[in-house]
Amino acid sequence: MNQPRPDDAQRGAAAALLAYLMWGLFPIYFAALAPANAVEILAHRIVWTLVTCLIVLGWRRDGGWIRPLLRNRRTAIRIGVAALVIAVNWGVYVWSVRVGRTTDAALGYFLNPLVTVALGVIVLRERLRPLQWIAVGIGVAAAAYLTLAAGGLPWIALVLAASFATYGLLKKQVGGVLGPWQSLAGETAVLSPLALIAIAVMSAHGQSTFTGHGGWHTALLVAAGIVTAIPLLLFAAAAQRIPLVLVGLIQFITPIMQLLVGVLLQHERMSSSRWVGFGIVWLALVALSLDSVLAFRRRAVGRRSPEPAPAEA
Repeated sequence: MNQPRPDDAQRGAAAALLAYLMWGLFPIYFAALAPANAVEILAHRIVWTLVTCLIVLGWRRDGGWIRPLLRNRRTAIRIGVAALVIAVNWGVYVWSVRVGRTTDAALGYFLNPLVTVALGVIVLRERLRPLQWIAVGIGVAAAAYLTLAAGGLPWIALVLAASFATYGLLKKQVGGVLGPWQSLAGETAVLSPLALIAIAVMSAHGQSTFTGHGGWHTALLVAAGIVTAIPLLLFAAAAQRIPLVLVGLIQFITPIMQLLVGVLLQHERMSSSRWVGFGIVWLALVALSLDSVLAFRRRAVGRRSPEPAPAEA
């Protein structure tokens, strides 16, 4: 396995950092889309993301994947399921920001790596290393504690973590067939008819904010496509240039920023019990991150080890 050149590694780390910084600022962007409600924001995000993908794929003259995809029933079904899962994720996330529950969304993305590991065991029959088992166990304890402390399931966090982990699993399964732009175009193409219907219904009932709140508001809704696509492009570039263990460590920037936005800018209340719950989750993430670093070092040492000399006859 070829090691990335230093300049490639620096570009990859910068791309990952920028992608996760952009995702971390999403609460501010979605809050700026008021008075549009969550359904309208989601509908415009889907439609304009598809438009962005079609522009990029058209510029690259990249359309040869469409017919093979339509003939490949298994991949087409996975794209359809991925579309539904990411729609749930986007919708719940936007709604949570719009109703002042950004910290719940942050908890979901802190839990996401743990749910991803659990899915690997349940769906892919992967075997966990001891530190991974410890991390998952601590994560379950954190969810149980938060449930008892709040008197109910932290459903926003759990839905976001489960939906994004499931989406990642589906993307992994189609990754050998479709590139990031192609799969995103396919997913938003599946969702766009419903999104256009939602926009039309809201317009017919006078509930659309697209044209009645100034050019800046309209521009922000249209920009949802670019805002969605750019971090995905940066993430794809980063994944090609730096080890996934580094990508995994950088990803925690996003929920940390979401938590700070919720507490400092949106003035959401964080009780002492919720801080304790977050602390338990962070302990699980420390164990998971430590396991990733140790596993990466073991692989690196294995690659550097010289081949044993052949035994003499």
